[in-house]
Amino acid sequence: MAKEIKLILSDIDGTILDNNHQVDAHLRDTITELKKESIPFVLASARSPHGMFPIAQELNLGANPIACYNGALIVEGNKEHYQTLIEHGLSKADVKKIVALIKKQFPHISINFYSGGDWIVEEIDQWVQIEANITKESPDIRNFDTLLTDDSIPIHKLLLIANAQAIQEFFTYLKRVNFEDASFYLSKDNYLEVTSQSVSKENALLEIAKYYDISLSQTMAIGDNYNDIPMLKLAGLGVAMANAPQAVKNEADIETVSNNDNGVSKVIEDYVLI
Repeated sequence: MAKEIKLILSDIDGTILDNNHQVDAHLRDTITELKKESIPFVLASARSPHGMFPIAQELNLGANPIACYNGALIVEGNKEHYQTLIEHGLSKADVKKIVALIKKQFPHISINFYSGGDWIVEEIDQWVQIEANITKESPDIRNFDTLLTDDSIPIHKLLLIANAQAIQEFFTYLKRVNFEDASFYLSKDNYLEVTSQSVSKENALLEIAKYYDISLSQTMAIGDNYNDIPMLKLAGLGVAMANAPQAVKNEADIETVSNNDNGVSKVIEDYVLI
């Protein structure tokens, strides 16, 4: 017997985007049908707000919230004007410790701060330039010490970039260091992301379900990667993409076709709009 789904939380990259970074061709029409049934479709990603709003706009998601930085920041609105619903900033003491370690012992690692919609660096190095080319965004150049002494400015995520060997060495080194609240995640072999320990897509699903006053048993979560596993397990119906690693599929309730075959719209049409 099919579950009655009242809320859908979906990853972006490798899920609603195909391998050419194009949105699922049928999803906008599918979301129009979801709106008629008052079923919110919410995006959850490691991306920044500015990396998510254009996709939300393309899908015509309207006022639905979006979970940025894997849930460190949940906002609603649009690129020009949005408001924060929920946020989980990093401990400033932890950030200071990480920055000091890098500057003293790992100076070739590029440090990137993310605060709300702002991407902040101290200088444009080769890694920042590569990231700017990928995201089509431009960082603000500011002094980190000034940011870290201003309690009104939260740091939602750190992105640390270097060659893979340097990042792996730093990641290993960090395991010997005590932090108040920092959690570390290798999103690529040369990308180390740092957020609060309370940040995960699982927690984002919990918070968004509470925001809408919807039972977790009536939620669907869709994803393709290892960091999606906790939300797939928590949701009433966890959906893995066909392009997901087998370990992700093993934790999902069902599998849909791949991101190149409009798997998100298909699973919604098959399991929700029935």
